[in-house]
Amino acid sequence: MNLHGRDIKIFSANANQPLAKAMSECLGLPLGKSEVKKFSDGEISVSINESVRGSDVFVVQSTDDPVNDNIMELLLMIDAFKRASAGRITAVIPYFGYARQDRKAKSHDPISAKLVADILSVAGADRILTMDLHAPQIQGFFNVPVDHLYGMPILAPYFDEKFSDNKDNLVVMSPDIGSISRARNFAEFLNVPLAIVDKRRPAANQSVVMNIIGDIKDKDIIIFDDMVDTAGTLTNAAAAIMANGARSICAAATHGVLSGPGIERIQSSPIEELVILDTINLPAEKRIDKIKILSVAPLFAEAISRIYSDKPMSSLFVGKLK
Repeated sequence: MNLHGRDIKIFSANANQPLAKAMSECLGLPLGKSEVKKFSDGEISVSINESVRGSDVFVVQSTDDPVNDNIMELLLMIDAFKRASAGRITAVIPYFGYARQDRKAKSHDPISAKLVADILSVAGADRILTMDLHAPQIQGFFNVPVDHLYGMPILAPYFDEKFSDNKDNLVVMSPDIGSISRARNFAEFLNVPLAIVDKRRPAANQSVVMNIIGDIKDKDIIIFDDMVDTAGTLTNAAAAIMANGARSICAAATHGVLSGPGIERIQSSPIEELVILDTINLPAEKRIDKIKILSVAPLFAEAISRIYSDKPMSSLFVGKLK
């Protein structure tokens, strides 16, 4: 794949090595030789064990829990590649941590997403490749190009096939007002109606359902969002949906953060199936029967190939917010 005088190399830090390996396999490339360890005092040590001089380097790292360690691993790897004279460095961040801190919610708050964007640029990233930022305007926080992929084109076909014999009874549900645009795109892909949960959030990681907007009685519901964290919003919505006469509930999200009581809430909820993508490497102990995981590796591999080859990316951006 030497199209313009540089070779392409895929490296991975520690957060999601299975996904990085799957991407490299889709591209027919070996995963780059590197090692990321910790010293006894907690400092991170990075070793790049092959030449990257002049190479087009892609480093794969989701910044999920432990968020700060994973960000630091990514920064140190970028710095190592820059100092080793890599031709271009693309940070491939399937899940971008701190994306929910995209504005000042109250006086004297930091805008953490902007700070992380600045740090990545200063470290030496020439480009960012990511998926389903919680707030799409975060793309504007970067001073380098950002390619923003969407999980909807992977998730929607799964449900299109799952409900192929019963789509007349299917409704897509947005779990809150802020997710209406992405849920509308999902509903349009499936060609089914859209309903909305009107909620209030009294405190962080807490939500209270106030009202259901739309006809859901005796319907099969798909709740669609960009992420599931503690699952409070999702399971509260599911309880309200069932109380309003829905027949069944599935859920779909790009990022399965599933922190704190998330797994327990999903397990005890009326949700029959939660479909997520592998942007975050879900530990084995969290892989309950209700959760199905689809892979983003082919989509990211195609995006990497196009970035390297300087080919248009627009056809990969199906499902963008309107």
